[in-house]
Amino acid sequence: MDRGRHCYICYSRDCSRQLANDQQLITRFKMKIITYMKPSCGWSNGVRSVMRKYNLPFEDRDIINDSTQRQEMIQKTNQTLQPCVEVDGHMLVDVSGDEVEAYLLANGIVNTTDQEADAPTNQACANEVQESDIKFMKKSEALEKRIRDYR
Repeated sequence: MDRGRHCYICYSRDCSRQLANDQQLITRFKMKIITYMKPSCGWSNGVRSVMRKYNLPFEDRDIINDSTQRQEMIQKTNQTLQPCVEVDGHMLVDVSGDEVEAYLLANGIVNTTDQEADAPTNQACANEVQESDIKFMKKSEALEKRIRDYR
C-alpha cells in the first residue's frame, strides 16, 4: 500500500487543496511578524489574541518599558500610536485586532476559522476616556465660561 502524501482536507492524493495548505504553512512559519505594543492595553491584547487564534509566531516588543523598541517603532512608522504590526516588512499602523485579522485573511496568510479569539479584538485601553465621561456644553455656555475665566 502506498503511504504517499495525502490531503489533510479530503484525504485523497495529489489534491490541490493539500498543496495550498502546505504552501500556507510554509509561508506562515517563514514569515516574520513583529508587534510594537503596550504590555497591558485593550488594543494590544486584541492583536495578541488574533496571533494566538491563528497560532502565529511573533515578536512582542514592549514600547512602554523599552525605549529602544518605542524609538524603533517611531522611526519605522513616523508616528507614536500603537499597536503597530509589521508583517514581513509591511507595517500596519495604529490597528485593532480586527484590522490585523482582516489584513491576514485578505492576504491569504491565514484561513477563516470557527475558533473564537480569547480576548476582545476591538477594545480600547481601560484608562482611555469613555464617551459617557465627556460633558458637552452648548456653544453659548462655553462662550460664557470662557469670558468668566478670562476676567
